[in-house]
Amino acid sequence: MPSKKNSDIPLYYKGRPLVRSGDEIYFGSPEDSHMIYIQILSYTGEGEDEVVDRVYVRLLSNSPDLTLQARTIKESEKVGIWGALDIGIVWLDRALAESGS
Repeated sequence: MPSKKNSDIPLYYKGRPLVRSGDEIYFGSPEDSHMIYIQILSYTGEGEDEVVDRVYVRLLSNSPDLTLQARTIKESEKVGIWGALDIGIVWLDRALAESGS
C-alpha cells in the first residue's frame, strides 16, 4: 500500500484549513464569506534557527467580483506568526458570525 506524503495531508488549525505557499498563508475555507491572508515580510535568525519575524495580516472577503483592495476588510502588521493568527482568528470569527457563514 503506498504511503501518503505529509504534503498530501491537509493542515487544519482550530478547525479551519491552513495553507502555506512560500511566504503566503491562507487561513479559512474558500467556501466561507471571508478568510485570512498572511504575508511573511521578514525572518530573523539563520539556517535552522530562522523564524518568522514581521508579517502582514488581512481579513479578506471571498467575493470574486471585487479587486484585492476592495476585498480587504481589515489589515495589520504584526510581529510573529502567532500574533497574526490570533488577531486573524478573532477577525474571521466575527466576520463569519455577521455574515451567517
